[in-house]
Amino acid sequence: MKVAIVGASGAVGQEFLRVLEERNFPLDELVLFGSSRSAGTKYTFRGKEIEVKLLQHNDDFKGVDIAFTSAGAGTSKEFAADITKYGAVMIDNSSAFRMDSDVPLVVPECNAEDALNRPRNIIANPNCTTIMMVTALQPIEKLSHIKRIHVASYQAASGAGAAAMAELEQQYREIIENKPVTVNKFAYQLAYNVIPQIDVFQDNGYTKEEMKMFNETQKIMHSDVQCSAMCVRVPALRSHSEAIWIETEKPLTIEEVKNAITNGEGLQLMDDPANKVYPMPLFLAGKDDVYVGRIRKDLANENGITLWIVGDQIKKGAALNAVQIAEYLIKVGNVK
Repeated sequence: MKVAIVGASGAVGQEFLRVLEERNFPLDELVLFGSSRSAGTKYTFRGKEIEVKLLQHNDDFKGVDIAFTSAGAGTSKEFAADITKYGAVMIDNSSAFRMDSDVPLVVPECNAEDALNRPRNIIANPNCTTIMMVTALQPIEKLSHIKRIHVASYQAASGAGAAAMAELEQQYREIIENKPVTVNKFAYQLAYNVIPQIDVFQDNGYTKEEMKMFNETQKIMHSDVQCSAMCVRVPALRSHSEAIWIETEKPLTIEEVKNAITNGEGLQLMDDPANKVYPMPLFLAGKDDVYVGRIRKDLANENGITLWIVGDQIKKGAALNAVQIAEYLIKVGNVK
């Protein structure tokens, strides 16, 4: 098994290295690719140094079985043909192909089988906020069809990459030291602030991030569910949070929902409000699962449930989800 990582020096690329090692992923050879800025950089994997190669239009992907790509939509579109030409499965973490009808959009806990039908040998990894939400909602969907979702996200700096995380830390230092605050990665200072904009605004007043949650949720869940989102950047360093209100076709009890979450795949129930036990991003960075708490009846809707979830955006929201897709393909013997 020969595996490639495209965008090895980025936050998600580095997480790929950690996740593959943590999970003892069954590979014999790992090759790393990057831009001219990162080419030549060396990273250690399983005790061996691997040098990042320059991503080029050539035959470097000959012999590669699985390629994890996380170098932005433009790069994914430009190099998709080179990556898949010799049969490599491209598992892409960008937004480039997510809504293409001939590219499956996969969260293994929800729709792993979709990965088997990939006419272009490309599988898309969904948006991080969508991954977390559908993972939490899939076991509830099995109890009663979810008709509507209202969700407010509280997205950490990690969602904008390693440089954004470094900038948030830098901003806090500059504020404490009474220095001018550096603002490059976000529209405004994020430290001591929240910014109700992630990605660019669309004609309907929603941002691209918010529309991703609408469209991707329907595709992954094979559902007509309507999802209205408000995505907000908050000054947490890593791990996203979401407040979710759902309306189901029939009313559900809190006990039913808690049992579904407890028995759900990739989920941890953390819900003991009497003892102040609920998910928080500060404590859940680096965890594999999506954590769910504050489950209660919606006071404004008799068929409504509201809940709070937290998950590591770089891990489950990106690298881990992609690696789990690859693990599924290997398990069912569907690589090449």
